[in-house]
Amino acid sequence: MTTIVETSTGGAILDDQAAHLEARQFVTFFVGQEVFAVPMAPVREIIRVPDAVRVPLSPPSLEGLANLRGLVLPVISLRRLFRFPDREHDDASRALVIDFGAPAGFVVDRVASVITVELDQIESAAAIQATIDSDLLLGVIKNVGGHEMVMILDFAQLIKSEFAALDRHATQAAATGSQSVESHDTAKAVGVGSDELQLVSFVVANQEYAIAIERVQEIVQVPEQIIHVPKSASHVLGVMTLRQRLLPLVSLRKMFNLPMEALNEHNRIVVISLSGGDQQSVGVVTDTVNEVLRVSSSLVDPMPALLARDEAIADIAEICRLNDGKRLVSIISAEKMFAHNAFREAAAVVKELREEGEVMEKTVETQGAIGDDEQMVVFRLLKEEFGVPIDSVQEIVRVPEQLTHVPKAPDFIEGVINLRGTVLPVVDQRRRFGLSTMERNDRQRIMVFTINGVRTGFIVDSVSEVLKIPRQAIEEAPHLSDETSRLIRRVANLQQQKRMILLLDVDKLLEGGEVHALKQAMH
Repeated sequence: MTTIVETSTGGAILDDQAAHLEARQFVTFFVGQEVFAVPMAPVREIIRVPDAVRVPLSPPSLEGLANLRGLVLPVISLRRLFRFPDREHDDASRALVIDFGAPAGFVVDRVASVITVELDQIESAAAIQATIDSDLLLGVIKNVGGHEMVMILDFAQLIKSEFAALDRHATQAAATGSQSVESHDTAKAVGVGSDELQLVSFVVANQEYAIAIERVQEIVQVPEQIIHVPKSASHVLGVMTLRQRLLPLVSLRKMFNLPMEALNEHNRIVVISLSGGDQQSVGVVTDTVNEVLRVSSSLVDPMPALLARDEAIADIAEICRLNDGKRLVSIISAEKMFAHNAFREAAAVVKELREEGEVMEKTVETQGAIGDDEQMVVFRLLKEEFGVPIDSVQEIVRVPEQLTHVPKAPDFIEGVINLRGTVLPVVDQRRRFGLSTMERNDRQRIMVFTINGVRTGFIVDSVSEVLKIPRQAIEEAPHLSDETSRLIRRVANLQQQKRMILLLDVDKLLEGGEVHALKQAMH
């Protein structure tokens, strides 16, 4: 009998001696009260059950996708495959990483041992009664390791029957020796007319502000570590590292002489550029980011001359009137903001650090060059994160208190809203993905896309950030099912942040027949 060696990372590997005896050695494990075995050859390693990102519209047995040292690993529950009752993972639970051209992790209740078996101990599975389909068995081992019968699972057949798309992908990978990444064509947003403004709105001390979207490089979460710089001005919070460069952070609360509050998970950093160059970028810390507004220029008034003289609000160039004047949004001028002392001092701090050579390399996350990034809008459904190319997002708006139901509209349409005089059909993305519904709340947003010429809104739980993702962190999603593979073609695997973001193909959010039905219903 051979042993399983636990690694320092909580996983386990099979010892070297076992690798030379693949033909007659098996890993045995429990699922429920049943004991199974798998031939050694396809078992790459045995690990603790990793945290997994759930994939919508995937087979029920798929627990999700996990990160295994940079590899996107499908995690599959054998309990669900065998129709056994679900149970919580515990310290004994393990995932067998099995590779038939495309590795997958199979969750078992407990790994027993690695056994050496004589060929005359193995019998056909056809003549026995088992708790699972005998077509999924390679055979049965009799009287070994204290067990009267151990069933040998045929994982290749199991993958083929339960995950046809994954099996096809594995077959192709085995034939070609490599996996090719599909080219990704992002949908282009309809251009904003000259009489409209597109703004990113955010909140500071319960007051709503906005800045032109072309000045916003990205929106990111507050990092775990902000490097505080001695003797800097009070409104300069410090610097953070963002893809191999130092980014100065300025507190808008301090700039506007408002009370300071401790940073939390709702705070967002809006990275603003004066000229589009990274050397002139500053991160402004907001209480939260609201939405992307698309407003007519007729709703925008210049700041009254009397108020514009007030130095405290000199950065505010215009006022936007929404909801018949009940909602006022102060539009900040990027040019005036960069002329502010706070920004000049923040920029000077970074310049001094660079000149002194204190680039703090240990804190820089190596995520690739800026030119190799893809800019994604990240949103949440339940606990999972999804991303769509920023160019595909028309706008992001709040969910109104009530959606208007349209008679004879397709079932997948939740209702319609009036978006500046235009009827916009709205789809609940939770229901679309077969997830549990939730009550309407202030965090929800409607993301507006144009799909095959039809503008459609999709309700999401929240929009968290605009994120630049290095292309080398993006890979092809595992082919789990035809429906999932059609919608989720790629995955962003951000190892250092311990995040996995499912990247959606916006054009596939609606099927061809649904787009046609939607056009008919809206006319």
